[in-house]
Amino acid sequence: MDRLYTNYMAPRYQDNELFSAFKYTELKGFDYNDGDGTLSRRDPSKIIKENGKYYIWYTKRATVQPPVGYSNAHLATEVIPSTDWDLSDIWYAASKDGIHWEEQGVAIARPKKPALGWRSLSTTDILKWEGKYYQYFQAYNEPSGTKGDHCPVVAAYEDSPDGPWTIVDKEIIPNGEPETWDQYSIHDPYPLVYNGKVYIYYKAAYGDRPNYLVGAGVAIADSPLGPFKKHPLNPLFNSGHETALFPFKEGIAALVLRDGNENSTIQYAPDGINFDIAAVSALMPFAAGAYVPDAFDSNGNGRGITWGVSHFIGRQGENIGKTRKYSFLARFDCDLSLDLHDPEMKKSRLYFHPDVYFQRKLSKKQMKRITGEE
Repeated sequence: MDRLYTNYMAPRYQDNELFSAFKYTELKGFDYNDGDGTLSRRDPSKIIKENGKYYIWYTKRATVQPPVGYSNAHLATEVIPSTDWDLSDIWYAASKDGIHWEEQGVAIARPKKPALGWRSLSTTDILKWEGKYYQYFQAYNEPSGTKGDHCPVVAAYEDSPDGPWTIVDKEIIPNGEPETWDQYSIHDPYPLVYNGKVYIYYKAAYGDRPNYLVGAGVAIADSPLGPFKKHPLNPLFNSGHETALFPFKEGIAALVLRDGNENSTIQYAPDGINFDIAAVSALMPFAAGAYVPDAFDSNGNGRGITWGVSHFIGRQGENIGKTRKYSFLARFDCDLSLDLHDPEMKKSRLYFHPDVYFQRKLSKKQMKRITGEE
């Protein structure tokens, strides 16, 4: 009972500004080769609005065949991908309503070997700073799965969201020292302007798949290209995969899902550093790229979010993890905003057709264990 009144913004979830359910809408304007696994779009950036249009950037893979799989990275070639984010480039699209999108083309193409990212570019996010635009993304020089999912973060900059973008061929946030939590990779860079500085939140996994732990931390700089200094309290999160963040009141809020004991939570830090659980939700968006109008304002009065774009993996559950694996973009809506009051988004009881539950059926091995059949 003490937690109810001290840990949350309101004792009733219906009154909690940092609780929301999520609703999803299919996007118009994107083709996926009939879902044959050769075309994928995933990991959307946060959304910005310029010149009356919404802009979004994302990882796009267009290959001759579907990925061979993380554990089969040794079978990947210069045209056959190992994973869904291998052999990818950064593309972008524009929209007037957030539902109908028009793909604008490649924004940042893989550079020539041996430049950082010659193998693949993925998981970008956007920053606007003093009239210029910056992107931060993962840069691979080997097929993902060869030694894990190891890669550094690289940046690009331009005067216009339409490019052309200039790649900075250096590590923007270096990997950690040996035996530290982020020694192998800096993933999912997510920039915000906070306290007049550039904060890049990022994810790292320590240990080997599938027995690894995921954490997230932050690196801070006075300017977009650094130098960035990692915060001494890193990692700030003990859970999460593609963590999305946004200014909220005087601090920073985060959508934390997948990987870890605190998955499917919405967390908040009044100082942008010390996060605590503010709400627990369900069906949260994977790799959320929200429309965050005040992402770069740094005015200590964050208003929150109401919608964005996320990705789904595979059109049907039975395709997940199989040769037809691919990702597609979708819109999500929510009420995590101080300026919106939508009671429909505050409902926590979710009812589904029984077939949704029966998709989570026992495996053949589990059925044999229960029935005793060999």
